[in-house]
Amino acid sequence: MTRKRRRLYFVGLGLLGLFTATALMLTAMEDNIVFFFSPSEMKGRQVAPDQRLRVGGLVEDGSVNKAGETITFTVTDTVEKLKIQYTGILPDLFREGQGIVAEGKMGRDGVFMASDVLAKHDENYMPPEIAEALKKSGNWHPEESTPQADMPATTPN
Repeated sequence: MTRKRRRLYFVGLGLLGLFTATALMLTAMEDNIVFFFSPSEMKGRQVAPDQRLRVGGLVEDGSVNKAGETITFTVTDTVEKLKIQYTGILPDLFREGQGIVAEGKMGRDGVFMASDVLAKHDENYMPPEIAEALKKSGNWHPEESTPQADMPATTPN
């Protein structure tokens, strides 16, 4: 075998190994990848019943119904609405008109079955995914948003 052929052989083996490692890593992570959607993006989307998703938006006023530990509510991005059902204890900051992100699976009846509900943590915070979805839908009002938290001043040494 010539030097050139041997070099090509090792480069080919290296690329094959890299491809195999990447494929194995992506296969292992497949169950842990959770995509975020707004209610507008969910409309008409075909989702596998066992696919985990995150949906987010604002809890619609007057939509929260509690029956024991089961809570149903509607999330909106001001364009579309999505009904969500959750069994468990909601975060203390959960209330109508506030932003939330719910993680779970889409039911066959069109109701999102949430396994986790996350509420925004202060009055000025909006998850980046929700802000981006509102911008895409044309319902972003920057005059209502507040700037990011100021970073502490640093002094050069």
